Amino acid sequence: MVGMVQVYTGDGKGKTTAALGLALRAAGHGLRVYIGQFMKGVRYGELAALANVPNIQIKQFGRPQWVDPQGVTDEDIAMAQQALKDGTDALQSGGYDIVILDEINVAAAWGLLAVEQVVELIRSRPSNVELVLTGRCAPSQVLESADLITEMREIKHPYHKGVISRQGIEF
Repeated sequence: MVGMVQVYTGDGKGKTTAALGLALRAAGHGLRVYIGQFMKGVRYGELAALANVPNIQIKQFGRPQWVDPQGVTDEDIAMAQQALKDGTDALQSGGYDIVILDEINVAAAWGLLAVEQVVELIRSRPSNVELVLTGRCAPSQVLESADLITEMREIKHPYHKGVISRQGIEF
């Protein structure tokens, strides 16, 4: 397989969901998938669902609270750096056909990672591994390195009517 770099970005809902759908499709074809989630420490429904799916490994690196872009902590940075290291190790290990780094774009945009670290990750990717990078605010240098870019655009969202996130739908 010739691996490519995919980026799912934009302000609309569905970036993580799209990446998880790709992971399920790949696992159904016997491909091995690693998913590293940056800045996520909440027990999302996908963790329970994917725990029993062969060929998919998912790890979270984050606190239960969402990261405040104006108040990034040393702990947030350390967890993002650990997620990058773990994701890089997975990418280079030869043990995975697809590596998904969920919310890495946000981690770079908010300064938890240097954009150059993400670009270097892309450059060092083995040619047979598909790399998927998700999250809003994808840096231009990341977009320049991508083979496929999907932008999720919000047109209408129930949040604006006061509907809070719903278990099983948004998390």
